[in-house]
Amino acid sequence: MQALDELLALLALEQLDEGLYRGQSSDLGFGAVFGGQVMGQALAAANYTLPADRQAHSFHSYFLRPGDVNKAIIYDVETIRDGKTTSTRRIKALQQGKPIFYMMASFQAPIVGFEHQTAMPEVAGPEGLIEESEHIKALASHLPPKLREKWLSPKPILMRQVNYVNPIAPEKAEPLRYIWLKANGELPNDPSVHKYLLAYAADFNFLPTSLMPHGRSYWERELQVATIDHSMWFHQDFRFDDWLLYVMESPRTSSGRGLVQGRCYTRDGVLVASTMQEGIIRPRAGSVEL
Repeated sequence: MQALDELLALLALEQLDEGLYRGQSSDLGFGAVFGGQVMGQALAAANYTLPADRQAHSFHSYFLRPGDVNKAIIYDVETIRDGKTTSTRRIKALQQGKPIFYMMASFQAPIVGFEHQTAMPEVAGPEGLIEESEHIKALASHLPPKLREKWLSPKPILMRQVNYVNPIAPEKAEPLRYIWLKANGELPNDPSVHKYLLAYAADFNFLPTSLMPHGRSYWERELQVATIDHSMWFHQDFRFDDWLLYVMESPRTSSGRGLVQGRCYTRDGVLVASTMQEGIIRPRAGSVEL
């Protein structure tokens, strides 16, 4: 699948020096670099500095400035610690000499320990659900021409919403969303690649979950919807060329910010990753107040 190959190429960075890498951007029509792209590239940059047996198990990141899709991003990886089983890296993403993003990431060698997990909710499987791209096609007339071309192009990640939220006519609903996700094609056997891609995909539809109780949409131009921070925990290896159920919920919005949390399950109910994000959800300056 060409779109997936292009995304994999985007996450494969150019090494400039020891711990210094350069990545390019894909313009998805958001007006800035997509946050999932920066997270995926930052993880890739850190992974270049580690042995193959040390896999990412968590990262915590902050978005500081909007990234320019027309300029390269430099990733500066600092080795904080290499212990017997755990390694820590700090990754700084730069454009024009200024940091746009910071990540702290931890990597661990395989270890056996206690296990338990929250059960996967009982929802409809991906078969028979409408592809996200088909929903976009149905709404194409509402998109500006420049966005229409980008959003209707083939996608590297397939998404199927269980409880579809119409961004043109949203209704007030419980802040709980279920989406099936998978790569649009076969992936290599490197587990790191599957984690980069899930980090990339986990940013789609996440923060808008906090708008559901208010019957509002991130498509509304008078609203500012932007990520402040994003954290993720990988509990075990998985394959992202098979479906994962992404359960998203928003426990709180306040002070112009929305908090969302998520869990990713395999089809057979294994919890493989957890996420949490806070972002800005508020009227833009000069627009009508909520």
